Amino acid sequence: MTALKQYERIEATGLWRRSPEEQRREVVISIGDATLTISDFNDQALTHWSLAALERQNPGSFPAIYHPDGDPGETLELEGSETTMIEAIERLHRAIERTRPRPGRLRWMSVAGVVTVVMAVLLLWLPGALQRHVVSVVPEIKRQEIGRAVLDRIERVAGTVCNSEETQGVLNKLAQRTGVRRLAVLPGGVADSLHLPGGIVLLNRTLIEDHEDPAVAAGYVLVERARAQHLDPLAELLDEAGPSASFRLLTTGVLTSEILDHYAERILSAPRPELPEAEVLNIFAQSAIPTSPYAYARDITGEAVIGLIEADPMAGRTLEPVLSDRDWVLLQNICGE
Repeated sequence: MTALKQYERIEATGLWRRSPEEQRREVVISIGDATLTISDFNDQALTHWSLAALERQNPGSFPAIYHPDGDPGETLELEGSETTMIEAIERLHRAIERTRPRPGRLRWMSVAGVVTVVMAVLLLWLPGALQRHVVSVVPEIKRQEIGRAVLDRIERVAGTVCNSEETQGVLNKLAQRTGVRRLAVLPGGVADSLHLPGGIVLLNRTLIEDHEDPAVAAGYVLVERARAQHLDPLAELLDEAGPSASFRLLTTGVLTSEILDHYAERILSAPRPELPEAEVLNIFAQSAIPTSPYAYARDITGEAVIGLIEADPMAGRTLEPVLSDRDWVLLQNICGE
């Protein structure tokens, strides 16, 4: 190295001892190929020290005392007057240190890499995994409790659920016919239908009052059921509320009023996701309910729902009515005048 060539002719005198038990002796010090050579005055080499393994016991103090790394008992003292040699040793030592591999830095970079990967897993994978786990372990009774709590909040905006002794049994028949746990009819607020946690499906009164065929209301219920199969309403709520809501529900079994309020407000205003036409046709076929009444209720011209009309799985078949005429008339008066 350039620094070595500059100092390779420098010599100095100092005091050296091999061990603490020996007397110090005056020696000649010279710089060789990355080594410090200690010789007697007959030019006989006594020892060689590696500059890379050289340590100074008293940085900044004089006489400067050096020893080989790991052996502080063997020392070399240089008086402050030997400034050229001391500066040469210090400079060459620093130059060698800069070229030495840094395993500590490599370890730090490795640790940093591992930490980065772990943090990425925690931030990207863990929230989703936690949510999926919570959705899978929450019991049905807790889902129903959450659904009722959301419905309570929706009623503040949409009005009280319509009900009567005469119509409750009809609603139960329609729920059973469409494969959901509970149906609730609202006087407003809901655009058409919603599916809440706990198997609660909400219907706007117009889906019942404005249509002569109960297959229309049944169709909206079936589509909500299909949406719930696509995205569990509880998963939708937790996804909206964030990872902290999943953790809270898992550990305490409770969701805050703020979480429920926000979710209720959002689902009343957010558009319902569209489903693949094939899935809609399939769920109607499984329930033996025609798709055409539902399709025309969505678009009276039939243009936007032509696939549901032309591929109606029940077309040309003799079907059992979704509800009897008497039951349907009763249900059409569920919200009164």
